[in-house]
Amino acid sequence: MRHRCRIFMFWRMILCVTVLGLSASCARLPYTTNVVHEDARVVVVLQRDVDASAYSHPVKLTPAELTDILQGFSFRPKQRMPLRWFAEENPPKPVFRQDELDALVGRLSEGLRTAGPGERVHFELRAPGFNPSARRDVVGGWAAVRERYLYVTLEYVHVQIPTRKADLYDYNYPTPPPPPVEYLLYFEPGRFWVTDPNGLSALDYRAFLNAPKVRSSPGP
Repeated sequence: MRHRCRIFMFWRMILCVTVLGLSASCARLPYTTNVVHEDARVVVVLQRDVDASAYSHPVKLTPAELTDILQGFSFRPKQRMPLRWFAEENPPKPVFRQDELDALVGRLSEGLRTAGPGERVHFELRAPGFNPSARRDVVGGWAAVRERYLYVTLEYVHVQIPTRKADLYDYNYPTPPPPPVEYLLYFEPGRFWVTDPNGLSALDYRAFLNAPKVRSSPGP
């Protein structure tokens, strides 16, 4: 009897440790704290990050400054070897089209101006998908500022995302969004794309904005 009690207490302890571990891991996921803006075209929300003092928010960046910054970003999907060899033969593609920048920068500026030190600004640009009744085309990710560094992470670049949480014909069949995609991010001019003291890639946005702008001269 005593042996059975010991076994029961042992497995009960294992179960408690497992539950606590899962709870701790779930608590470390970012979660939405405030909706800055939401319509059919663009969604900007604030997300509480793991580190409550991670960033230097609030930050004032005007829509014009954000346009100058964001139009310098380009990307490639992250590939494993040997597919990476073939992917590197193609030049990186711009992250945002001009119409996407026009829709995003005002709301993103508002989000950075509203965010607190422990919050990052998550954004989604939405457009009709291949099947508009079931899918939407999404460009999404998040941005944050720490001192002179601007961090941008892409999660989706023109990825088809379900518009419903369950299948239209079978409500017991969930349709979760696909997991975020890994991308290689680039910035031009490349001298402003740096590594911060923690080893993370970031844009030295202050140096970029203060640098003299080289404008092409009009043709004859």
